[in-house]
Amino acid sequence: MAAGGCLLLLLLPSLIAALHSPPGCKIRITSKGLDLVKQEGLRFVEQELQNITVSDLHGNEGQFQYNISQVKVTDLQLAFSDLNFQPQQHLVFNINNASISLRFRRQLLYWFFYDIGSINASADGVHIYTVLQLAKDEAGRLKISNMTCNASIARMHAGFSGTLRKVYEFLSTFIVTGMRFLVSQQICPSLEHASLVLLNSLLDTVPVRNYVDEHIGIDYSLLRDPSISTDTLELDFKGMFFPRVREDQELENHAVEPVIKETERMVYVAFSEYFFDSAMHSYFQAGVLTIELQGEKVPKDLEVLLRATFFGTIFMLSPSVDAPLRLVLQVSAPPRCTIKPSGTSVSVSAFLNISLVPPDRPPVQLSSMAMETKLSAKVFLQGKALRVQLDLRRFRIYSKQSALESLALFSLQAPLKTLLQLTIMPIINERTKKGVQIPLPEGMDFTREVVTNHAGFLTVGADLHFSKGLREVIEKYRPVPTAAAYSSSQPSEPSLDPSSL
Repeated sequence: MAAGGCLLLLLLPSLIAALHSPPGCKIRITSKGLDLVKQEGLRFVEQELQNITVSDLHGNEGQFQYNISQVKVTDLQLAFSDLNFQPQQHLVFNINNASISLRFRRQLLYWFFYDIGSINASADGVHIYTVLQLAKDEAGRLKISNMTCNASIARMHAGFSGTLRKVYEFLSTFIVTGMRFLVSQQICPSLEHASLVLLNSLLDTVPVRNYVDEHIGIDYSLLRDPSISTDTLELDFKGMFFPRVREDQELENHAVEPVIKETERMVYVAFSEYFFDSAMHSYFQAGVLTIELQGEKVPKDLEVLLRATFFGTIFMLSPSVDAPLRLVLQVSAPPRCTIKPSGTSVSVSAFLNISLVPPDRPPVQLSSMAMETKLSAKVFLQGKALRVQLDLRRFRIYSKQSALESLALFSLQAPLKTLLQLTIMPIINERTKKGVQIPLPEGMDFTREVVTNHAGFLTVGADLHFSKGLREVIEKYRPVPTAAAYSSSQPSEPSLDPSSL
């Protein structure tokens, strides 16, 4: 028993580490960002409430029979509203003292008198209190997992006109009370559908696991449920690239976990060294970190220098020294990223093989040299794409065979560095030009981005703006209703026949 307890104590640190694996990417949304979401969300709520459907109201009082139908919302005033964070996983949307203007069709039968027309009504003192619970679903996507709602109407007034206005005023208590009940009962179901169906369809547009290019993809699945304080919402994403030839490959994260402390901007996105290391590791696993230059693609000045350097070897070749040169630059190990407050750099180890390729004959290798380079990396954001611009900072070559050959290669140091700067680096930067998308919903973009380096990670602080409205994106991805559901949802046309009353 004691041995089992000791074993459990030994395994406890590893179990805790497994439950809290560090994120490669982290996003923080601040109260300022939530204010922007509230403005756009309020417009969306107004649109949803304008489309509420209210059942027909029938009744009779003595000899009076009435039918209220075709209820439509004509105007909403939702001036007093708040959207707040609520620890641990909730957003609270609160609307106070709102008003809803309505218009509906009336039918009245009193003995032999029959009257039809319309009634304008207003619901005042409308209070709506909604709590949205956020959670990670099985796919690792952020979703609204639950919603609680409470809606009430303090007062309702109806304006009557026509020949039987006095009769309607007599019946107003019954009509207004019934309409007040029916309208208040439709608010929460409408908002529930808007949240659990429509807003979740918007969250479906956030990339979770998708391809970056023909070689690699990225996993943006959430590691755990969101963490919400009174001022911030934080999301921990896996932030791991993978090679498409081995999509199930996992790269263990030993990097420093990003820590975001700032709250001045609407949103902050943090990337650890693991984020960039997994991208370079995936490209290495995909076998694409190789560049070959042959014949006319080799710069003329460098070709002349290489032929002079290896003249003795070339002179001994048969049949001639006019065979084209071939340079093959191949990365020998996954590059590593280092992020410091002073900047971001990438360390690369590679082999450079120089050969002659005589026509119709096997290639003849002249030299195989090792290269160690350090690249400076400028990370920036454009739209929702994170991009990296690389520049050669340090470069060293040496022979794998002998120190004497390394000394002979010293004269190639400068021209090969020039080759990398002028020929190889543009090819690499062209590949990184597209960048990778940051996990934000469609229609939401960054503005005023600022990149800040820290020890082991960097952060991008930015403000947000909606390039598309919530309604526009939701309509694009709205689930198509079935024919049966559509037909059952259509209100029936009320009869104009007095006998139907």
